[in-house]
Amino acid sequence: MPRELRSRVLYQGRDRAAARSFLYAIGLTAEDIEKPFIGVSNSWLETMPCNFGLRELAVPLKAGIREAGANPMEFNTIAISDGITMGTEGMKTSLVSREVVADSIELVTRGHMFDALCCLCACDKTIPGSAIALARLDVPGMVLYGGSIMPGRFRGRDVAVGDVYEAIGAAAAGKISDADLAELEAVACPGAGACGGQYTANTMSMLMEVIGLSPVGFNSIPATHPDKHKAAQRMGAIALHVLEEDLRPSRILTRRAFDNAIAAVAASGGSTNAVLHLLALAREVGVDLAIDEIDRISRRTPLLCDLKPGGRFAAVELHRAGGIALLTRRLLDGGYVDGDALTVTGRTLGEECESVTETPGQEVVASLAHPLRAEGGLVVLRGNLGPEGAVVKVTQHTPTSHRGPARVFNREEDAFAAVTSGRIKPGDVVVIRYEGPRGGPGMREMLQVTAAIVGEGLGESVAMVTDGRFSGATRGLMIGHVAPEAAVGGPLAALRDGDTIAIDVDSRTLAVEDVDIEGRLKSWSPPEPHYRKGVLARYALLVASASEGAVLKP
Repeated sequence: MPRELRSRVLYQGRDRAAARSFLYAIGLTAEDIEKPFIGVSNSWLETMPCNFGLRELAVPLKAGIREAGANPMEFNTIAISDGITMGTEGMKTSLVSREVVADSIELVTRGHMFDALCCLCACDKTIPGSAIALARLDVPGMVLYGGSIMPGRFRGRDVAVGDVYEAIGAAAAGKISDADLAELEAVACPGAGACGGQYTANTMSMLMEVIGLSPVGFNSIPATHPDKHKAAQRMGAIALHVLEEDLRPSRILTRRAFDNAIAAVAASGGSTNAVLHLLALAREVGVDLAIDEIDRISRRTPLLCDLKPGGRFAAVELHRAGGIALLTRRLLDGGYVDGDALTVTGRTLGEECESVTETPGQEVVASLAHPLRAEGGLVVLRGNLGPEGAVVKVTQHTPTSHRGPARVFNREEDAFAAVTSGRIKPGDVVVIRYEGPRGGPGMREMLQVTAAIVGEGLGESVAMVTDGRFSGATRGLMIGHVAPEAAVGGPLAALRDGDTIAIDVDSRTLAVEDVDIEGRLKSWSPPEPHYRKGVLARYALLVASASEGAVLKP
């Protein structure tokens, strides 16, 4: 136990009698007030299935904390559904919410001086937001993922929400009927839990286990699985152990831990959003992590997971196969991760994964002898279109090169209309600019456009380049995070329809051919800001480049 509990400042001594009186009002006793106080941040809300089950999950977690001898104090933060806001102005709030989540957890924890933290989270930005807050505060604590949704069932096959987005494009192309689409949308999301492929939420869930902030074995249990609540109650004892051993994030989040997490994301075919969040988290703990280091680790790590969207299986199948720990065990055996890294339980990553059980006959995680691809899924490109870098996710099915004419759009909605009206042709490179962290603002995800491209049957013949982001559900040769972004005079601002763009994953290049970029930019002027007041206006003023994790400058 730390020599002096932080909460003692609030509740001990004659001068704190008024503070104690408030605690009596909410049911605590004098005996309770002598115990540690553990904050339970919760991103529960009713706007989406991802976080919908967290209110119930908090009940056994808090019961476990009480049984272990501490006081749980639950408080809420916010969440934005990427899936629901996709393709609308509402999506501009998604990445911004990461900062609000982190700030709100920080404020409540600093104000109420919790001795430790348990961060309940579930969707894309609540997971990194919780981790950033924990790292910034450097109090003992852990991140607990609410779990993946179960797969939907459509005409004899498992489906996830990514299939619905692709079906929108297929319906626009006349390949399926609107009745088919309506049938699919009604069954794709059967209950509570985060999106069911190796999309951003499940990618970040995996990252948190491997980096050491989540107890191994908890995160991969699906949201509605009967074991989830039992496991949550067990987390109460672990929370007190974390406090007693003073297991602060600064002890866990070493460069070795970040390298391990990058390898896991690369091996699983995880979301490109992990790049942003890894860079942002590293900044909080002073770890020197550059975007090119992510590419270097991915290059030496084999792709092992056959997970949606690039593969066959939903996230719950990984749990059935042996969980996140099965993939980690593979990476440990191959020497791709360091088993001596400390985890939040006080045991090393290697010790935590020693007893993993692989389900006989499972096909979700490939063997080291027969990887799905020799290199991992996170690739960083550079060139005259992205001198600070750009990011693409590559799976065993992703085309690795493309050369074609640019079709340039200044906002996502215009590009989506062009795709669904048949104006994008095989060979084209769809360019969406002014959607970066500052230009959007908020760096929207482009799943509506990328899924429409795939649904139209153009997934193998059309590439896309943007200073915005991509959903973890995106597949195909889709390059995002192009930096510097167009809104600050990045090279994308100089592009015109018909310019020839060349993309080569193997050589890590993204370039426009035979264009005097600097000459064109001499007559360029920045666009008018979309917001002049409120949180989005402040964000646009403070946000850094995507190549730095789109963090807010102090």
